[in-house]
This record gives sequence, structure tokens and C-alpha cells, in this order.
Amino acid sequence: MRGVTGRLMLLDTASLYFRAYFGVPDSVRAPDGTPVNAVRGLLEFIDRLVKDHRPDDLVACMDADWRPQWRVDLIPSYKAHRVAEVRESGPDEEEVPDTLSPQVPIIEAVLDALGIARVGVAGYEADDVIGTFTGRAKGPVDIVTGDRDLYQLVDDARGVRVLYPLKGVGSLQLTDEAWLREKYGVDGRGYADLALLRGDPSDGLPGVPGIGEKTAAKLLTEFGDLAGIMAAVDDPKAKLTPSQRRRLDESRPYVAVAPKVVKVADDVPLPEVSTALPHAPRDGETLEALAARWGLGGSLQRLLTTLGARHA
Repeated sequence: MRGVTGRLMLLDTASLYFRAYFGVPDSVRAPDGTPVNAVRGLLEFIDRLVKDHRPDDLVACMDADWRPQWRVDLIPSYKAHRVAEVRESGPDEEEVPDTLSPQVPIIEAVLDALGIARVGVAGYEADDVIGTFTGRAKGPVDIVTGDRDLYQLVDDARGVRVLYPLKGVGSLQLTDEAWLREKYGVDGRGYADLALLRGDPSDGLPGVPGIGEKTAAKLLTEFGDLAGIMAAVDDPKAKLTPSQRRRLDESRPYVAVAPKVVKVADDVPLPEVSTALPHAPRDGETLEALAARWGLGGSLQRLLTTLGARHA
């Protein structure tokens, strides 16, 4: 992505195809009866995103490892409740609906034939790939995700915002710093500390007992950041209630390791890849075969028309 100065759109691909899967009826099937609701739903979502937000570059970011061992080593409960099968070598298998798993290779093949950049890096989640692309971008960035963890990357000064699907994939919440301050009382940088203190059951993050979202926001407003809050624990004059002081003090082991788990990585070794939005398929013959085999019909055709129109 050297020299990219236009609008970069980064897709949290798994988050989006999960939403497509649950938002499009599983009666949408290929000629052989295989459900393709996630495939078609994702294609329709990308079509709408390109039409509405007109990115110059687009990357489908993938979970090469949805539960990296380096995060589990720090917090063993990290995403533990989502493990369907523990594997001795390679990433554990994530619990995924039976009719979604077979659609993922189809999604990958279609994206590759279209020529849409698809990037996953061993040992890292899609969030980390997104964080690294965002850090390297020279122009504005739109992050499309149903995962609030990525709110931590919102940065008005750099033009980084999150487009968060509210209902299926039909409507998006445009998340900037003003929205974050109104909703959570923090900016993008403060959101990671807020999430760390509050905890997140969906990711297996325990948080600090007794410190909910509102209390975390108040503490961050009062003391600036996580380091400031922990320094206040050691300052008898700091405005902390006895229970807050005790709970934060007891949570030091968690607070010491959680930042590395909660904060997205910004140093992922990204491959050299062309991120430019394609105007024609990279491999038309393969794409045609995929469309016929999986019955992608109007969903794919509309996206192809939109891509062609962007460069007309």
C-alpha cells in the first residue's frame, strides 16, 4: 500500500460475513442446495459500501488466528468460551454455525477472483491487521466492523472512523470522536482503557470487579488514562472511593497484562499487496465459474457493475 493517500476502507471480514449470515435467510442457496446467504450478503454489503462511501482502496482483513496464543498466554480466559475444538498445532477451532463454515472458502475464492485485496497474517487477528494498515495509511480510513473493540482506532485528526452496522448490513453508524464522547465519555484513544476496565464477556476479558462502563469513564476523565488511574491508587489524596481503590489494587496483575491483549497491534508484518479497488475482475474465468457453481447471480453482478462504474 505504498503511497496510498486516498480513502482506504478496511473490512473486518469475519464480523461482516457473520452479520450477513444472520441477516440473509438461509433459503438463499446454490443450485446444489448449499446455503450461500453469507456469500451473497457480503457481496451486497461490499457493493453498498463502495457506492455510498467511494473508497479508493479496499482490503478484506482476515482472522488468520482468531485467538492468538500470545494473547491467551497473558489472559487464559481470552475467547475461551468460543473454542469448539482445541488443536495441538495451529489455532484452536472457533465455534461457527454449521452452514457458515463451508461458505468461508467460497467468500475467499470470490474475493480473490474479483481482485479485492485479502490479508490475514499468521498469529494475528483481523483487528491487528486493521490496526497496522490504519497506522500506515497516509489518507482517511473507514473501518467497517461490527466489533466495538476497533473504536480505539477512531481519530478525527487523521480521518479515521468506524462504520458500524446497526441492523444486519442495511444501516451504518458513523463513529467519530464526537459520537464516542457522547456515548462513552472518551475519545478513540481512551476507549481501549475503558474496555479494559469494564471488561468484555464476549471476549472473555474479566475487567476490574465493580468498575462498570460509567465508573470507568469517570475515572478516565478524572485521571487521564489507565496509568493515571493506577498512580491514583497509590496516592492517598486521590479521589477514589475505598472500594475502587481496593478493587483496582487487587486487579494489578490483570491491569499489568491486559493492555497488550485489549489494544490492537500496530506492528503486524503485512505482505506487499495492491489495495487499489479493482475496476474489473482479476480472474474473470474463475469468477464466472464460481458464480455459476454457487448461484451468485445478481449479488455479484451488481458489485461488478458498481466497481466498473467507479472507474468509468
